Amino acid sequence: MGLGLRSQSVVAICLVLLAVRSSPSASLIVSPDLNPPYPKAISDLKEAIVKGLGFQSDDVKIFGFDLRDALVGRSMAYEFDVEVDNRVLPFKLLEDVNRWEFVDLPIFQVEDPKRSGVGNGLIGRQKLDDGLPVLAPFQLAGPMELWIQDAKDMRLSLPHDVDAGVLKKVILADGAVVTVKGARSVSLRHPIELPLPLNQSQNGFASGLLTLADRLRHAYRAKEAPLLSLCIVGPTSLTSPTSSSPSSNNKLKLKLLAPGLVELSSASKTKAVETIPAVDIEGEATALLTPDRFTTLWPLASLNGSNSNLFGFEALLSSVLGPKAKKEGSFKVLKADVSAQTFVKIGFGVEKKLKEGEFDWEGFPLWRTKPESVRMHFEVLAEVEGDRVVPERVMQVNPVIVEDTVAPSVLMGNMTVSNNPIVLHPPTPFLL
Repeated sequence: MGLGLRSQSVVAICLVLLAVRSSPSASLIVSPDLNPPYPKAISDLKEAIVKGLGFQSDDVKIFGFDLRDALVGRSMAYEFDVEVDNRVLPFKLLEDVNRWEFVDLPIFQVEDPKRSGVGNGLIGRQKLDDGLPVLAPFQLAGPMELWIQDAKDMRLSLPHDVDAGVLKKVILADGAVVTVKGARSVSLRHPIELPLPLNQSQNGFASGLLTLADRLRHAYRAKEAPLLSLCIVGPTSLTSPTSSSPSSNNKLKLKLLAPGLVELSSASKTKAVETIPAVDIEGEATALLTPDRFTTLWPLASLNGSNSNLFGFEALLSSVLGPKAKKEGSFKVLKADVSAQTFVKIGFGVEKKLKEGEFDWEGFPLWRTKPESVRMHFEVLAEVEGDRVVPERVMQVNPVIVEDTVAPSVLMGNMTVSNNPIVLHPPTPFLL
């Protein structure tokens, strides 16, 4: 009787242990923490890549798509829509990214429901509090109007801080210059018509664009055209430019026209409009310049006419206009948008199953086993747009070529040692 109870208890303990070991909750192999899923933005990027390459999702398999190897870079994007002879020509230009780094963007994080919505960031990467890039500080000169969007707690300094409430629209009078910092994008609100002909570059300046800007500014001064209107997204401050010269007067006067609408004008009426202090790309004040209308591109007061980017724009515009660039006439700019962009560069591989007759096996060694699939390596350059990652360019790259190693027996035709001829060497005193 005692042995029966003891054996039953042993069997019960074994069953409990077996149930615990086979329980899914106690298994470490299927734990989601060991194999977290891709974020939705990255999963959508993979699907877009497969469709863009023209592959079927059933025939290909993407491997090596590791977010820990993703590089993040900042760049500038220029988008224009030019109307020439009732034809609309869209353009999109991207500056080269001069620095790639490992940054933990919010889109790289995977939410874990077991951790109350806290994202699992990638280890060993630089944390980024705000994933939105901003433009370098730049200067704008009147006459023009600025529409402000998404500007929370924007600072207005003239040069001292002024509390004007939440600003939605700022009018810059003729002669007023402001420095804009923290903006994410600048765009044209209304189409503008520019006169022709387009002068050729000379004396180290993009004279064609400078002439167009000068004509446009005089038209706005004479009120021959509606005021130039720009939309600025997310600026953190509008300040009066500072100068290294103590005698210069860069103060601005503020006039409240309506709630959220102010006008900024120059405090000194005798100050020349063209006398504008220059600010470098980092926003630090430099020596005072006195550029005239042939060296400064209005309304960008901080952009000198000798800037290399202007020569590229002028050459592009000349090629688009063609012979019309040297004739009297006009053309329209329907859209002009300059924005700071975030790009992601990541490498991956594609494994595709080979179908019969799809690959030419000529020159393939007979002793090698024919593969059933082929692997190709790519690199994708994608743009981050909010919660989405849009592929811009997918390039095929050549991986490191692995050299084949062949055993000596294969080179000898798989001959055995018994078939090799016996060679007897002459005896030597040192042979035992």
